[in-house]
Amino acid sequence: MTTRIDGTSIARRIRSQVAQEVAAAAATSPGRIPGLATVLVGDDPASAVYVAAKRRAIKEAGMRDFHRHLPQHATHDDVAAVIDELTADPEVSGILLQLPLPRQLDAATLIDRIPVTKDVDGLTTASLGLLARGERGLRPCTPSGVIELLDAEGVPLQGANVAVVGWGELVGKPLTHLLLRRGATVSVAHEFTVDLAAVTRPADIVVVATGVRGLIGPEHVRPGAVVIDVGIHRTPLGLVGDVRSEELDGIAGRITPVPGGVGPMTIAMLLVNTLRAAQWSSGLEAVAA
Repeated sequence: MTTRIDGTSIARRIRSQVAQEVAAAAATSPGRIPGLATVLVGDDPASAVYVAAKRRAIKEAGMRDFHRHLPQHATHDDVAAVIDELTADPEVSGILLQLPLPRQLDAATLIDRIPVTKDVDGLTTASLGLLARGERGLRPCTPSGVIELLDAEGVPLQGANVAVVGWGELVGKPLTHLLLRRGATVSVAHEFTVDLAAVTRPADIVVVATGVRGLIGPEHVRPGAVVIDVGIHRTPLGLVGDVRSEELDGIAGRITPVPGGVGPMTIAMLLVNTLRAAQWSSGLEAVAA
């Protein structure tokens, strides 16, 4: 039988731990309560749902919620001014610029305006540089969530052969660096890979983050391998991932379901990053190396 990895349960435990740390900090020094600023530009329904979920999680963890909503026609200077205002506010521990942005805005430039100490998404050029060099910094939430899932399941990374399918800026690239730092041997497949199964089938762990629905099936996975599905797609029958998970039942040793696998971990790690950013700015604790 294939075991479903319960990301919802693991994320709930992490969120509870964060709430306990926040409560302990509040009891000793109310001024140390972390605060997250979410910046939403425009009226994209999916983005609004995602931001609402993040704000709800922040409040449940006992953190302060700083939210800014700008209109669809906001200019680069409008958004930059909000980011600069939040950067200067000592009560704001972290800043999250919700993506995607309206077409008239340059996301990369605006993201890089966020200081590395408040970059709770871990997506600025500076944060990714720190990751690549193995120096302390805030790490991207979804890749960090994948590592936490594997750790929670007791899946050894040191010496493991891992196939990362997808070379995107949000998951594939940063996850590869995190895995290498943990001693894994990593193979990467992307849109130009000629023989995908040749990359994935020898792997102990297969992580899929391509945005291609149902890309990975039994022909890509060796018996007993751990499969982490980062993809998410809306269909008339519900949410599905990049993996044809029903076809891997009895083949994969463990697999993350969609929904309920990696998804809940992303918000959990956002809470962790917000807490660590607050501690980092206070000089209380070094963030992850």
